Amino acid sequence: MSAHIIDGKALAAQTRTKVAEDVKQLAQRHITPGLTVVLVGDDPASQVYVKNKAAACKKAGIHSDIIRLPADASQTQLLDTVKALNQDPAVHGILVQLPLPSHMDSASVIATIAPEKDVDGFHINNVGRLMTGAPLFKPCTPYGIMTMLAAENVTLWGAEAVIIGASNIVGKPMAMLMLAEGATVTLCNSKTRDLGAHTRRADVLVVATGRPGMVNGSMIKPGAVVIDVGISRLDNGKLAGDVDFASAKKVAGAITPVPGGVGPMTIAMLLVNTIEAAQRQHSET
Repeated sequence: MSAHIIDGKALAAQTRTKVAEDVKQLAQRHITPGLTVVLVGDDPASQVYVKNKAAACKKAGIHSDIIRLPADASQTQLLDTVKALNQDPAVHGILVQLPLPSHMDSASVIATIAPEKDVDGFHINNVGRLMTGAPLFKPCTPYGIMTMLAAENVTLWGAEAVIIGASNIVGKPMAMLMLAEGATVTLCNSKTRDLGAHTRRADVLVVATGRPGMVNGSMIKPGAVVIDVGISRLDNGKLAGDVDFASAKKVAGAITPVPGGVGPMTIAMLLVNTIEAAQRQHSET
């Protein structure tokens, strides 16, 4: 058996096409959706992410700005930048690229973003709404995964879903979204004993740890849907996910590749959230 490959690039392209249609509808009301990304420092990975986000915005017709602050910028400088963007009516979405330099407090920066412009879905107000089943914005990576599962007609109602990685960005919101769809969710972390015992009963397995190849085919239930969120660059320069793709695809029923799986969907859902932000902020105009 060889797993069906879930094509995130193709689904992301379909999503971007829908976004472009929404942009045209907003243009008829003389509204141009706007996303501003704040980038602090010169982390190479962050620069690539920001560049890709800006390119996706431009292609979809969303106005995108990048505000660059030096690595030694103060916390006050960053907070003042965010506060100014909160007050700018042309900016519908604000994204502060993480990680921030070590001298900055990410939690207080995120808390400063206006919840109605928090297109990453990380503000504590949005996290609380997600917990109660009424999210204003769904965090982009979990949102993208849920969109992929829906497109693949994966039934979560009554399914055993196992998530490896309990981060605020992926693992925890992923669990909340799956719970809302009726799944029985197990959230594993670095302290989990006998990880394989959990993964081998998963109908849907989501892996988001940043540890390349930590899950192999022997840890997967035959026919399971495997979503690999991780992406790491190996010593040989190649990109690898958290799942050993070669062994996993022989067991799984469906699997996301790395690259070309979850990554494109994350950016696509950022565009969706930005459109939703613009629509809400102009709902009475």
